[in-house]
Amino acid sequence: MIITNSARQTIALGKKYAAELKLGAVLGLIGELGAGKTQFVKGLAKGLGIKNNISSPTFVLLKKYNQLIHIDCYRLSNSEELLDLGWQELVTDKNNIIVVEWADKIRKIMPQDTRWIKFSIGKKDNQRKISI
Repeated sequence: MIITNSARQTIALGKKYAAELKLGAVLGLIGELGAGKTQFVKGLAKGLGIKNNISSPTFVLLKKYNQLIHIDCYRLSNSEELLDLGWQELVTDKNNIIVVEWADKIRKIMPQDTRWIKFSIGKKDNQRKISI
């Protein structure tokens, strides 16, 4: 378990973790609201050389930044909604890195080799516990 004490540290962790990723990777992020998932994705994007401002795609569900596909399943009521948006094509395209927030909501359609990352809020303000 890794503990970060600020959004900046969570972003830095994501940036560092990006160096370990290869195209075709799928990350499943799980954790409560405000636990640091989107901050981590901001760091991943920086580590991948993406200059865009990263925000949670809660209302649009999916955003694509070069080779990074960022999905937020918070508002989904079932996994079929994601299947209707071309999920199978996305996960079979090995030219992307896919990051799914609230991935536990679609666990049954996540690829078997998904890298699961769990986020939780720590005891101190801004503290996050991250299990990779």
